[in-house]
Amino acid sequence: MNRKTLVLPAVVGLLVPALAACGGSDSGGDGGDAIVTGTTDRFIATKDAPAPVDPAYSYDVGSWNILRQTVQTLMIQPRGEGEPVPEAAESCGFTDTGNERYSCKLRKDLKFSNGDPITAEDVKYSIDRALALKADSGVFALLSTVDTVETNGDREVIFHLNTADATFPYKLSTPVAGIVNPDDYTTKSLRDGFDIDGSGPYTMEPEVKDGEMVSAVFTKNPNYKGSLTVNNDKVEVRSFKDADTMGSALEKGDIDVMTRTMTPEQIQDLDGSVNGDIDLVEVQGLEIRYLGFNTDAATVSDKAVRQAMAQVVDRTSLVAGVYGTQAEPLYSLVPATITGHSNSFFNKYGDPDVSKAKDLLTEANVTTPVKLTLHYTTDHYGAATKKEFELLRKQLNDSGLFDVSIKGEAWDTFVPAERNGDYDVYGMGWFPDFPDSDSFLAPFLDKDNFLNSPYANSRIINTLIPDSRREADRISAVDALTEIQDIVAEDVPVLPLWQGKQYVAARDDITGTAYVVNSSSTLQLWELKRGVSG
Repeated sequence: MNRKTLVLPAVVGLLVPALAACGGSDSGGDGGDAIVTGTTDRFIATKDAPAPVDPAYSYDVGSWNILRQTVQTLMIQPRGEGEPVPEAAESCGFTDTGNERYSCKLRKDLKFSNGDPITAEDVKYSIDRALALKADSGVFALLSTVDTVETNGDREVIFHLNTADATFPYKLSTPVAGIVNPDDYTTKSLRDGFDIDGSGPYTMEPEVKDGEMVSAVFTKNPNYKGSLTVNNDKVEVRSFKDADTMGSALEKGDIDVMTRTMTPEQIQDLDGSVNGDIDLVEVQGLEIRYLGFNTDAATVSDKAVRQAMAQVVDRTSLVAGVYGTQAEPLYSLVPATITGHSNSFFNKYGDPDVSKAKDLLTEANVTTPVKLTLHYTTDHYGAATKKEFELLRKQLNDSGLFDVSIKGEAWDTFVPAERNGDYDVYGMGWFPDFPDSDSFLAPFLDKDNFLNSPYANSRIINTLIPDSRREADRISAVDALTEIQDIVAEDVPVLPLWQGKQYVAARDDITGTAYVVNSSSTLQLWELKRGVSG
């Protein structure tokens, strides 16, 4: 087995106010059989979420990775990280000094995969549709700074923002800003099921069984025009019920690549294996895990309860006991490699201390032990999640201050229950929309937050988030970003736990694995190519 480590720059220091046009879009292909990629992501259409891959609804890493292959955006995060670059656009940039007017010029002769021409009106339609539908996933909030969208001829689209937003180019690289065909996507409702029509590098043919997409075949789109070089003709993404089944398929040669989510034990075994047919690639990641709180719930409405939990939880032993070297303790919503990160929770609470936690509860007249249930999802973040919550339960109960039970639910049950406020305390992960502090703070704390959390801090919403977005130089936004993180550490609407690394395992005749996943966990299937084994 061969071990490769790829460290890509995940620190974002500057957002360039104007972006030059990108290079050509020549694409190649390796022919032959489809490259098969495995994942434990589940793609399920339910009564509560019947449109899992509509760009106006989708807001989880798995479904976004389906859309990124098929639905084109004006901007895209480049190979090797950095500021976004034009994709469906020929050029984009702010046209004022206040970062409130953003203009994009489309590439010539853009077409949807069915051959229909793409115009600026289609871009306007797509953005207006996402904002009008206002799906309960909360993804529309990524476009919250859009006031109006204007077109100038067939190729120019102009975004008038309601406030300065230097991160707007990044937001135009996310699937919610994907360009859709008005003939396929109505403004009156979401598009149910798994059919996708776009202008991205691939078309998709889903295989659906009992309301679940079990595999998807991506075929190179002959009408694609963009910045990407497509290195293959066909890729299949196959969904597995668990990491062990996925790993067995890789070992047998039934699949060529596996991405998320491998278990810690699998990664350790692959790292130490002498099997020369499989490569393990480590890629820098920005995934975080945290506990969320329904701050209106009686059990945790008192800030002292949440603060006491923050004072008790031992992140170092939690990470060591479950993930080993594959994760690191996190003391903020913002990962350590992102400009603006502050160790706010450590600065406030220091090392775990039960006596300090007891004092917090005593001063607030909270009766102990506080009885709580921690909810987690059994099938979305990997098999290690259960062990993680067992250790969290033990840490809290061993303090004598809490009486904690844990309960796991499947993702398709977990998500609507969390959004409905059924859980007082719950565990979730976050994969950033783009690699900037704003993507780790605003989705949790701004208006229309994706958790549907009742927590609202007026200074964060009305002053600090807007102030931070005015700064194209993200170093200049650090003061506002730090204050946001300090307020979160004081109020504890969420409790950050750890940030993780990413791994890709592939058979050794597959090239491009170093770039198939970027730091934001974006799947870039166009990077894969079949080479020569050995």
